[in-house]
Amino acid sequence: MGSNEVKTVADFLIADFEREMQTTLRVFEAVPGNHLDYQPDPKAKTGLGLLRHIALEDAWLLNSIADGKFTPPPDDSDACGIMNPADAVARYKEKVPVALNRVRAMSGEQLSKAIDLLGLFQAPGINLLALAIKHSVHHRGQLSTYLRPMGGTVPGIYGPTADTREN
Repeated sequence: MGSNEVKTVADFLIADFEREMQTTLRVFEAVPGNHLDYQPDPKAKTGLGLLRHIALEDAWLLNSIADGKFTPPPDDSDACGIMNPADAVARYKEKVPVALNRVRAMSGEQLSKAIDLLGLFQAPGINLLALAIKHSVHHRGQLSTYLRPMGGTVPGIYGPTADTREN
């Protein structure tokens, strides 16, 4: 793919990420704050762990693409300051749009360059942008399955849910 085509694909992916961001925020806002320790299995992240993971790593992935290199993932312990859904919403709104705009400002040539993802593999920035969307949607999907067991309701994600449909 030439740099013009890469930029066209990037513009599409960035618009897609922006739409997904709104859905992610709806899911964050639906998380009950009194059951953040819920986890369906000991190997699974807690509700709070998923809030932190998504809020921190969406920005980290996008900034890493814009930087052309990956640093270790952000610390998702209590030290990160995200202690409840409102904190996750605030951090997400503050950091992710800025990081996405950094990627938006990249040229097709920059997005074509391979980036090493912590020694796991190398891929062009455009491919990592697509991966960032998938990563976010995957973990948001996990979090959405926690909502009812945590005592919450599931907002519309790609359409109505049993909780949003009029009966």
